[in-house]
Amino acid sequence: MRRRIPKHERGAALLAVLLLVAVTGAIAVVAMEKLRLSRAVAMNVVAVDQARAYARGVEQLGLLTIDDLIASNPERTTAAGGWMTGARRIPLPGGGLAEARVRDGGNCYNLNSLVDGDPRTTLVRRNSGVLQFVGLMLALNIPEAEARRIAEAGADWADSDSETGPSGAEDAAHAGGPNPYRAANTLFTEIGETRLLAGMTPEIFASLRPWLCVLPVAELSPLNVNTLTPEQAPLLAMLAPGQIDLRRAQRVIEARPAAGWSNMIDFWRTERLSELAVPLDTQLQPQVRTRWFRLELNVSVLDSEFSEIALVDSRIQPSRLAVRRWGE
Repeated sequence: MRRRIPKHERGAALLAVLLLVAVTGAIAVVAMEKLRLSRAVAMNVVAVDQARAYARGVEQLGLLTIDDLIASNPERTTAAGGWMTGARRIPLPGGGLAEARVRDGGNCYNLNSLVDGDPRTTLVRRNSGVLQFVGLMLALNIPEAEARRIAEAGADWADSDSETGPSGAEDAAHAGGPNPYRAANTLFTEIGETRLLAGMTPEIFASLRPWLCVLPVAELSPLNVNTLTPEQAPLLAMLAPGQIDLRRAQRVIEARPAAGWSNMIDFWRTERLSELAVPLDTQLQPQVRTRWFRLELNVSVLDSEFSEIALVDSRIQPSRLAVRRWGE
């Protein structure tokens, strides 16, 4: 005999079924979302790996471009042909695109010029490098007291010893903050290290950053006077702080011969620069041929972007990659 279902139990089976369906649906949604994310991650990994492989290929094209530029005139490097201003666009399979730019990588202030020596043995403070760093900051309207403090702190950051120089800063100056740290006591590897220097502020760093670079050598910045632009006059003014103002530096660059200076004697004769009181190492610092080139790459593949900045050493042919950095 069939049992009669009480009124208070009617619909319980339907409710159980609906609850089961809801739980199963939620589990399915979560599983599908995880599957979607896993698929997206896998596609991104493939796209980045593919973009990296394309970047390596574009690197080689960049090196060939630099070698051709050097071969066309081994004695001097000029801006002729617009190689510093244009970007080479290279279509890639599947609708991808690569952009490559070549710039003069030595027209900047090399932070490692604050010291002299060999990082494998001893690095010591270089007075001319410190003075040029101060000169650059003065040309950018940074107060002299702050400029000297930052420059001396940079020399203490890179030199091998732990003795504080004049107005400088060693471990003791960095250990008293909420996040204590020690001086590197070796060459700079990234521009961002300057944010840790005593006296540095976000505003000063923002002003300095476009003018700074880190070359893997403890040498004065090898400014190529044949590729400097009038906008880069602060780099020329820093060679003789207080003796070359920005307007005079711009006139020197604007007076450059159409084919570039062939030697340093002709350059120092411009605007009577030879009469300036500058150290011997600074007199030998300007160059007419570029050694360091900056190669900027951006590759777009499958909605993914891959950026790379490479430093190329062209001192010995064929040119070779000295430093490679990924990301902006």
